[in-house]
This record gives sequence, structure tokens and C-alpha cells, in this order.
Amino acid sequence: MGFPTKIQLIKRAKSEQWYINFPSAVAQAMEFERGEIVEWIVEDKKKMTLKRDSSRLSTEKKKLQTDL
Repeated sequence: MGFPTKIQLIKRAKSEQWYINFPSAVAQAMEFERGEIVEWIVEDKKKMTLKRDSSRLSTEKKKLQTDL
């Protein structure tokens, strides 16, 4: 299932800022955390990939192992 999302642009006198907001369902499914750093990779003009820092995932695995 897809989630249509509107791209927003804020123009200022000397700059522009582009925003894409994730729907809550997507953010929850991805288990995003506040302040998390991700990287956008432009595949082509029709496709971008969002990449997480792999160290975050390994830290999460260690935490799960210690919680058991």
C-alpha cells in the first residue's frame, strides 16, 4: 500500500527549503526515532532510497540481546 505525500516548499528571500513529511503509519512501521539521521540516495529522477545508518541497527540488535 502506498501513501501519497505532498512535497512542500518554503521560499525565503535568500533560500528555499523543501519538506517531505512521513505519514505516521510509515514512521511507525519503520520504527523511526526522534533525531535519527538517515541518508537519501537518488537512484534516478523517479526513485530515491532512504538509507539508515547500519550502526544504529547493530546497536538495536545488541540491546535486544541484552534484554533477553
